[in-house]
Amino acid sequence: MGAGIMTTVSTPLRAGNDLLSRYAECMLWLARYMERIENLARLIDVTETFVRTGSTANGWQSIIEINADSERFASYSTTINAESVINFYVSARDNPNSIVSLAHAARENARAVRPLISTEMWVQLNMFTNFIRSLSPEHARQNQISALCARIKRECQTQAGITDGTLYRDQAWHFHMIGRSLERADQATRLIDIKYHTLLRPGAMVGSPVDISQWTAVLRAAAGYHAFRRLLPRDLTPGTVVGFLLKNDSFPRSVSTALRQLALSLSALRTDYGLRQAAPIIERVHGVRAILDGQTAQQILIRGLHEFMDWVQVELQGVQTDIATAFWPHEAAAAPLPTGQSQSQS
Repeated sequence: MGAGIMTTVSTPLRAGNDLLSRYAECMLWLARYMERIENLARLIDVTETFVRTGSTANGWQSIIEINADSERFASYSTTINAESVINFYVSARDNPNSIVSLAHAARENARAVRPLISTEMWVQLNMFTNFIRSLSPEHARQNQISALCARIKRECQTQAGITDGTLYRDQAWHFHMIGRSLERADQATRLIDIKYHTLLRPGAMVGSPVDISQWTAVLRAAAGYHAFRRLLPRDLTPGTVVGFLLKNDSFPRSVSTALRQLALSLSALRTDYGLRQAAPIIERVHGVRAILDGQTAQQILIRGLHEFMDWVQVELQGVQTDIATAFWPHEAAAAPLPTGQSQSQS
Protein backbone atom coordinates (compact mmCIF):
# COMPACT_ATOMS: atom_id res chain seq x y z
CA MET A 1 0.00 0.00 0.00
CA GLY A 2 2.57 2.51 -1.11
CA ALA A 3 2.45 6.28 -1.10
CA GLY A 4 3.76 8.80 -3.56
CA ILE A 5 2.79 11.13 -6.40
CA MET A 6 2.03 9.77 -9.82
CA THR A 7 3.03 11.25 -13.15
CA THR A 8 -0.21 12.26 -14.80
CA VAL A 9 -1.59 13.50 -18.08
CA SER A 10 -2.80 17.08 -18.09
CA THR A 11 -5.41 16.87 -20.80
CA PRO A 12 -9.04 17.62 -19.89
CA LEU A 13 -11.29 14.69 -19.04
CA ARG A 14 -13.49 15.76 -21.93
CA ALA A 15 -13.42 18.53 -24.49
CA GLY A 16 -14.74 21.82 -23.15
CA ASN A 17 -14.27 20.79 -19.53
CA ASP A 18 -11.43 22.31 -17.54
CA LEU A 19 -10.91 19.49 -15.02
CA LEU A 20 -7.53 18.01 -15.86
CA SER A 21 -6.88 14.31 -15.62
CA ARG A 22 -4.09 14.98 -13.16
CA TYR A 23 -6.51 16.94 -10.98
CA ALA A 24 -8.97 14.04 -10.98
CA GLU A 25 -6.25 11.60 -9.99
CA CYS A 26 -4.90 13.81 -7.23
CA MET A 27 -8.38 14.32 -5.76
CA LEU A 28 -8.89 10.55 -5.65
CA TRP A 29 -5.55 9.92 -3.94
CA LEU A 30 -5.92 12.81 -1.53
CA ALA A 31 -9.09 11.14 -0.26
CA ARG A 32 -7.52 7.68 -0.15
CA TYR A 33 -4.48 8.81 1.81
CA MET A 34 -6.44 10.81 4.40
CA GLU A 35 -8.80 7.87 4.90
CA ARG A 36 -5.84 5.51 5.19
CA ILE A 37 -4.15 7.66 7.83
CA GLU A 38 -7.26 7.64 10.02
CA ASN A 39 -7.72 3.89 9.55
CA LEU A 40 -4.09 3.23 10.46
CA ALA A 41 -4.27 5.39 13.60
CA ARG A 42 -7.45 3.61 14.68
CA LEU A 43 -5.89 0.20 14.05
CA ILE A 44 -2.74 1.02 16.01
CA ASP A 45 -4.78 2.34 18.92
CA VAL A 46 -7.05 -0.69 19.12
CA THR A 47 -4.15 -3.12 18.72
CA GLU A 48 -2.17 -1.48 21.52
CA THR A 49 -5.14 -1.79 23.86
CA PHE A 50 -5.75 -5.44 23.12
CA VAL A 51 -2.07 -6.42 23.24
CA ARG A 52 -1.64 -4.61 26.56
CA THR A 53 -4.65 -6.35 28.08
CA GLY A 54 -3.60 -9.77 26.78
CA SER A 55 -6.62 -10.20 24.50
CA THR A 56 -4.43 -11.12 21.54
CA ALA A 57 -1.06 -12.77 21.19
CA ASN A 58 0.08 -11.47 17.79
CA GLY A 59 -1.70 -8.16 17.26
CA TRP A 60 1.38 -6.26 16.04
CA GLN A 61 2.02 -8.94 13.45
CA SER A 62 -1.54 -8.47 12.19
CA ILE A 63 -0.94 -4.79 11.39
CA ILE A 64 2.02 -5.75 9.24
CA GLU A 65 -0.06 -8.35 7.44
CA ILE A 66 -3.04 -6.04 6.91
CA ASN A 67 -0.73 -3.65 5.08
CA ALA A 68 1.12 -6.43 3.19
CA ASP A 69 4.39 -5.13 4.62
CA SER A 70 6.12 -8.32 5.81
CA GLU A 71 9.09 -7.98 3.47
CA ARG A 72 9.50 -4.24 3.99
CA PHE A 73 9.27 -4.55 7.76
CA ALA A 74 11.85 -7.36 7.80
CA SER A 75 14.40 -4.93 6.34
CA TYR A 76 13.46 -2.35 8.99
CA SER A 77 13.58 -4.50 12.13
CA THR A 78 14.25 -8.09 13.12
CA THR A 79 11.87 -7.85 16.09
CA ILE A 80 8.09 -7.52 15.92
CA ASN A 81 6.99 -5.70 19.06
CA ALA A 82 5.11 -2.57 20.06
CA GLU A 83 8.06 -0.21 19.72
CA SER A 84 9.24 -1.42 16.32
CA VAL A 85 5.80 -1.63 14.72
CA ILE A 86 4.56 1.69 16.10
CA ASN A 87 7.68 3.51 14.92
CA PHE A 88 7.50 1.78 11.54
CA TYR A 89 3.91 2.92 10.98
CA VAL A 90 4.03 6.35 12.62
CA SER A 91 7.35 8.10 12.10
CA ALA A 92 9.50 5.99 9.73
CA ARG A 93 10.08 8.28 6.75
CA ASP A 94 11.47 5.48 4.61
CA ASN A 95 8.24 3.48 4.99
CA PRO A 96 5.74 4.65 2.32
CA ASN A 97 2.91 3.25 4.44
CA SER A 98 3.78 5.20 7.59
CA ILE A 99 1.56 8.03 8.78
CA VAL A 100 4.29 10.59 8.14
CA SER A 101 4.74 9.36 4.54
CA LEU A 102 1.00 9.20 3.89
CA ALA A 103 0.52 12.73 5.25
CA HIS A 104 3.25 14.01 2.94
CA ALA A 105 1.64 12.25 -0.02
CA ALA A 106 -1.78 13.69 0.88
CA ARG A 107 -0.38 17.22 1.05
CA GLU A 108 1.44 16.87 -2.26
CA ASN A 109 -1.77 15.76 -3.95
CA ALA A 110 -3.61 18.68 -2.32
CA ARG A 111 -0.92 21.08 -3.50
CA ALA A 112 -1.39 19.83 -7.04
CA VAL A 113 -5.12 20.61 -6.87
CA ARG A 114 -4.80 23.85 -4.91
CA PRO A 115 -6.93 25.70 -7.53
CA LEU A 116 -9.83 23.32 -6.78
CA ILE A 117 -9.88 22.89 -3.02
CA SER A 118 -11.08 25.45 -0.48
CA THR A 119 -8.74 27.64 1.53
CA GLU A 120 -10.07 25.98 4.67
CA MET A 121 -9.12 22.53 3.38
CA TRP A 122 -5.63 23.71 2.44
CA VAL A 123 -4.96 25.46 5.76
CA GLN A 124 -6.15 22.52 7.84
CA LEU A 125 -4.14 20.02 5.81
CA ASN A 126 -0.99 22.14 6.18
CA MET A 127 -1.42 22.34 9.95
CA PHE A 128 -2.01 18.59 10.10
CA THR A 129 1.03 17.82 7.93
CA ASN A 130 3.27 20.09 10.00
CA PHE A 131 2.11 18.30 13.15
CA ILE A 132 2.82 14.90 11.61
CA ARG A 133 6.23 15.99 10.36
CA SER A 134 7.19 16.97 13.89
CA LEU A 135 6.67 13.43 15.15
CA SER A 136 9.68 11.38 16.19
CA PRO A 137 10.09 7.95 17.75
CA GLU A 138 9.84 9.69 21.13
CA HIS A 139 6.25 10.72 20.36
CA ALA A 140 5.30 7.16 19.44
CA ARG A 141 6.18 5.46 22.70
CA GLN A 142 3.68 2.81 23.73
CA ASN A 143 2.51 4.74 26.80
CA GLN A 144 1.73 7.77 24.62
CA ILE A 145 0.36 6.11 21.52
CA SER A 146 -3.30 6.18 22.49
CA ALA A 147 -3.31 9.97 22.93
CA LEU A 148 -1.34 10.41 19.71
CA CYS A 149 -3.73 8.21 17.73
CA ALA A 150 -6.71 10.06 19.19
CA ARG A 151 -5.30 13.37 17.94
CA ILE A 152 -4.52 11.97 14.50
CA LYS A 153 -8.07 10.64 14.19
CA ARG A 154 -9.51 14.01 15.24
CA GLU A 155 -7.36 15.82 12.70
CA CYS A 156 -8.48 13.48 9.92
CA GLN A 157 -12.12 13.83 10.94
CA THR A 158 -11.73 17.61 11.01
CA GLN A 159 -10.32 17.50 7.49
CA ALA A 160 -13.20 15.29 6.36
CA GLY A 161 -15.73 17.67 7.88
CA ILE A 162 -14.14 20.72 6.28
CA THR A 163 -14.08 18.92 2.94
CA ASP A 164 -17.74 17.98 3.21
CA GLY A 165 -18.65 21.54 4.14
CA THR A 166 -16.53 23.52 1.68
CA LEU A 167 -15.57 21.47 -1.39
CA TYR A 168 -17.58 22.43 -4.48
CA ARG A 169 -19.78 19.61 -5.77
CA ASP A 170 -18.40 19.06 -9.26
CA GLN A 171 -16.22 16.45 -10.93
CA ALA A 172 -13.44 17.01 -8.40
CA TRP A 173 -15.86 16.21 -5.58
CA HIS A 174 -16.94 12.98 -7.25
CA PHE A 175 -13.35 11.80 -7.73
CA HIS A 176 -12.71 12.60 -4.08
CA MET A 177 -15.73 10.48 -3.10
CA ILE A 178 -14.54 7.67 -5.36
CA GLY A 179 -11.18 7.64 -3.55
CA ARG A 180 -12.82 7.66 -0.12
CA SER A 181 -15.19 4.85 -1.07
CA LEU A 182 -12.46 2.64 -2.54
CA GLU A 183 -10.30 3.05 0.55
CA ARG A 184 -13.13 2.34 2.98
CA ALA A 185 -14.17 -0.83 1.17
CA ASP A 186 -10.58 -2.04 0.93
CA GLN A 187 -9.83 -1.39 4.61
CA ALA A 188 -12.99 -3.16 5.76
CA THR A 189 -12.10 -6.32 3.84
CA ARG A 190 -8.54 -6.28 5.18
CA LEU A 191 -9.71 -5.94 8.77
CA ILE A 192 -12.12 -8.86 8.44
CA ASP A 193 -9.66 -11.09 6.64
CA ILE A 194 -6.72 -10.57 8.99
CA LYS A 195 -8.87 -11.09 12.10
CA TYR A 196 -10.26 -14.34 10.80
CA HIS A 197 -6.88 -15.83 9.96
CA THR A 198 -4.25 -14.42 12.31
CA LEU A 199 -5.56 -13.05 15.58
CA LEU A 200 -7.17 -16.02 17.29
CA ARG A 201 -4.72 -17.77 19.57
CA PRO A 202 -3.77 -21.35 18.75
CA GLY A 203 -6.23 -23.63 20.48
CA ALA A 204 -8.77 -20.87 21.16
CA MET A 205 -12.28 -21.64 19.99
CA VAL A 206 -14.36 -19.59 17.61
CA GLY A 207 -17.02 -17.92 19.73
CA SER A 208 -14.85 -17.98 22.88
CA PRO A 209 -14.39 -14.81 25.00
CA VAL A 210 -11.03 -14.20 23.29
CA ASP A 211 -12.63 -14.53 19.86
CA ILE A 212 -15.50 -12.20 20.76
CA SER A 213 -13.13 -9.61 22.22
CA GLN A 214 -11.15 -9.64 18.99
CA TRP A 215 -14.27 -9.15 16.86
CA THR A 216 -15.04 -6.23 19.16
CA ALA A 217 -11.60 -4.86 18.31
CA VAL A 218 -12.36 -5.21 14.62
CA LEU A 219 -15.56 -3.19 15.07
CA ARG A 220 -13.67 -0.50 16.98
CA ALA A 221 -10.94 -0.40 14.33
CA ALA A 222 -13.66 0.19 11.73
CA ALA A 223 -15.32 2.86 13.93
CA GLY A 224 -18.40 0.66 14.00
CA TYR A 225 -18.73 -0.60 17.56
CA HIS A 226 -21.42 1.79 18.76
CA ALA A 227 -23.42 1.53 15.53
CA PHE A 228 -23.27 -2.26 15.76
CA ARG A 229 -24.44 -2.24 19.37
CA ARG A 230 -27.36 0.02 18.48
CA LEU A 231 -28.44 -2.48 15.85
CA LEU A 232 -27.55 -5.74 17.62
CA PRO A 233 -27.03 -5.07 21.34
CA ARG A 234 -26.97 -8.76 22.37
CA ASP A 235 -25.80 -10.63 19.29
CA LEU A 236 -22.07 -10.16 18.81
CA THR A 237 -20.92 -13.20 16.83
CA PRO A 238 -18.50 -13.64 13.93
CA GLY A 239 -21.44 -13.89 11.53
CA THR A 240 -23.18 -10.73 12.74
CA VAL A 241 -19.94 -8.70 12.71
CA VAL A 242 -19.04 -9.89 9.22
CA GLY A 243 -22.56 -9.17 8.02
CA PHE A 244 -22.50 -5.68 9.53
CA LEU A 245 -19.14 -4.71 8.03
CA LEU A 246 -19.88 -6.22 4.63
CA LYS A 247 -23.59 -5.75 4.04
CA ASN A 248 -25.11 -3.04 6.25
CA ASP A 249 -26.32 -0.17 4.04
CA SER A 250 -26.65 2.30 6.93
CA PHE A 251 -23.11 2.04 8.28
CA PRO A 252 -20.87 4.51 6.37
CA ARG A 253 -17.77 2.28 6.44
CA SER A 254 -19.35 -0.99 5.34
CA VAL A 255 -18.32 -2.51 2.03
CA SER A 256 -21.90 -2.28 0.76
CA THR A 257 -22.20 1.43 1.55
CA ALA A 258 -18.82 2.16 0.00
CA LEU A 259 -19.77 0.31 -3.19
CA ARG A 260 -23.07 2.17 -3.37
CA GLN A 261 -21.35 5.55 -3.04
CA LEU A 262 -18.73 4.48 -5.56
CA ALA A 263 -21.44 3.64 -8.10
CA LEU A 264 -23.29 6.90 -7.40
CA SER A 265 -20.21 9.03 -8.02
CA LEU A 266 -19.28 7.14 -11.17
CA SER A 267 -22.87 7.45 -12.41
CA ALA A 268 -22.80 11.21 -11.81
CA LEU A 269 -19.61 11.50 -13.85
CA ARG A 270 -21.30 9.62 -16.68
CA THR A 271 -24.71 11.33 -16.67
CA ASP A 272 -23.92 14.85 -15.45
CA TYR A 273 -20.56 15.31 -17.16
CA GLY A 274 -20.76 12.98 -20.14
CA LEU A 275 -17.85 10.79 -19.08
CA ARG A 276 -18.97 7.64 -20.85
CA GLN A 277 -15.77 5.83 -19.86
CA ALA A 278 -17.43 5.33 -16.49
CA ALA A 279 -20.13 2.98 -17.82
CA PRO A 280 -18.17 -0.33 -17.76
CA ILE A 281 -16.68 0.55 -14.37
CA ILE A 282 -20.17 1.09 -12.98
CA GLU A 283 -21.19 -2.33 -14.27
CA ARG A 284 -18.22 -3.89 -12.53
CA VAL A 285 -19.13 -2.24 -9.22
CA HIS A 286 -22.76 -3.35 -9.61
CA GLY A 287 -21.52 -6.88 -10.25
CA VAL A 288 -19.58 -6.94 -6.97
CA ARG A 289 -22.61 -5.59 -5.09
CA ALA A 290 -24.89 -8.18 -6.67
CA ILE A 291 -22.65 -11.05 -5.54
CA LEU A 292 -22.36 -9.52 -2.06
CA ASP A 293 -26.14 -9.02 -1.81
CA GLY A 294 -26.85 -12.49 -3.14
CA GLN A 295 -25.57 -14.35 -0.08
CA THR A 296 -25.83 -14.06 3.66
CA ALA A 297 -22.89 -13.51 5.96
CA GLN A 298 -23.25 -17.08 7.19
CA GLN A 299 -23.04 -18.40 3.64
CA ILE A 300 -19.90 -16.34 3.08
CA LEU A 301 -18.35 -17.82 6.23
CA ILE A 302 -19.24 -21.37 5.21
CA ARG A 303 -18.03 -21.01 1.63
CA GLY A 304 -14.77 -19.36 2.69
CA LEU A 305 -14.39 -15.90 4.18
CA HIS A 306 -10.76 -15.48 3.18
CA GLU A 307 -11.47 -16.44 -0.42
CA PHE A 308 -14.36 -13.98 -0.62
CA MET A 309 -12.34 -11.14 0.95
CA ASP A 310 -9.50 -11.85 -1.44
CA TRP A 311 -11.90 -11.72 -4.39
CA VAL A 312 -13.39 -8.40 -3.25
CA GLN A 313 -9.92 -6.91 -2.83
CA VAL A 314 -8.94 -8.02 -6.33
CA GLU A 315 -12.13 -6.46 -7.71
CA LEU A 316 -11.46 -3.19 -5.89
CA GLN A 317 -7.95 -3.09 -7.29
CA GLY A 318 -9.46 -3.78 -10.70
CA VAL A 319 -11.87 -0.86 -10.28
CA GLN A 320 -8.94 1.41 -9.35
CA THR A 321 -7.02 0.25 -12.42
CA ASP A 322 -10.07 0.71 -14.67
CA ILE A 323 -10.54 4.26 -13.39
CA ALA A 324 -6.88 5.08 -14.02
CA THR A 325 -7.01 3.58 -17.50
CA ALA A 326 -10.19 5.46 -18.37
CA PHE A 327 -9.36 8.88 -16.95
CA TRP A 328 -5.59 9.31 -16.71
CA PRO A 329 -3.81 7.01 -19.22
CA HIS A 330 -0.12 7.43 -18.46
CA GLU A 331 1.10 6.34 -21.84
CA ALA A 332 -0.02 9.74 -23.12
CA ALA A 333 2.20 12.80 -22.91
CA ALA A 334 2.61 13.50 -19.23
CA ALA A 335 3.15 16.55 -17.06
CA PRO A 336 5.05 15.28 -14.00
CA LEU A 337 4.11 16.29 -10.49
CA PRO A 338 6.77 17.12 -7.89
CA THR A 339 8.10 13.71 -6.91
CA GLY A 340 7.53 11.81 -10.14
CA GLN A 341 6.84 8.65 -8.15
CA SER A 342 3.91 6.30 -8.46
CA GLN A 343 0.86 6.14 -6.30
CA SER A 344 -0.36 2.64 -5.67
CA GLN A 345 -3.13 0.87 -3.86
CA SER A 346 -1.22 -2.03 -2.42
